[in-house]
Amino acid sequence: MVIGLAMVVNLAAAGLAGAGIPITMKRMGLDPAQSSSIVLTTVTDVVGFFAFLGFAVVFQDVLV
Repeated sequence: MVIGLAMVVNLAAAGLAGAGIPITMKRMGLDPAQSSSIVLTTVTDVVGFFAFLGFAVVFQDVLV
């Protein structure tokens, strides 16, 4: 349950970040092809990590 919820949150964040980061970088005058993948990977890793740990803390009483 925890992993499934964390995956859903991570996929939603990846979709939003994958669409928003290149657009934001282009508006800033930067080339999105050069570094948007690095930022996207960082965002999805951080969101996934905190979503997994956050749901684990929320459901801690049920899991233990």
